[in-house]
Amino acid sequence: MHDYAAIRDLIPHAHPMLLVDRVVEMEPFHRIVTVKTVSGSEPCYAGMAKGLDTRAFAYPSSLLMESWGQGGAILWMERIKAENRERSGALILAATRKVRLHRAVLPGDTLRHVVQVDQYVGDNLFLSGKSYVGDELVSEVGSAIAVMRPAERVSWEG
Repeated sequence: MHDYAAIRDLIPHAHPMLLVDRVVEMEPFHRIVTVKTVSGSEPCYAGMAKGLDTRAFAYPSSLLMESWGQGGAILWMERIKAENRERSGALILAATRKVRLHRAVLPGDTLRHVVQVDQYVGDNLFLSGKSYVGDELVSEVGSAIAVMRPAERVSWEG
């Protein structure tokens, strides 16, 4: 499938926000299974004090959702590439609904994200899916929308 180098070339995400290590299954343009191993060396753990209990090292749910959503970005960029088009803007995971978090993800866990494209509508992508550690369900996303917006229309300032 795709290894880290191929993913890095395909989607616009870069270190430290490229949160997919490998693609293990893909039904082009419709369904993808990706993996991401959470390490204690992740930037989100920098500066944490010694002596904290295990719960303090729960992987942030925002990063869990971003990692899951990047599977959709891979499917989307594969479709754009197959249509001989260029990406025309920034990819944004704009909203998620019916999200259920079942358990904490900790350093050493390998996430397996299953992402399904429910619909492509212009520069918008509708998704759903689940994430696992081993066979244990970690999270569910009932629906999500990702959008592509021209870079000049995206403000990174607060």
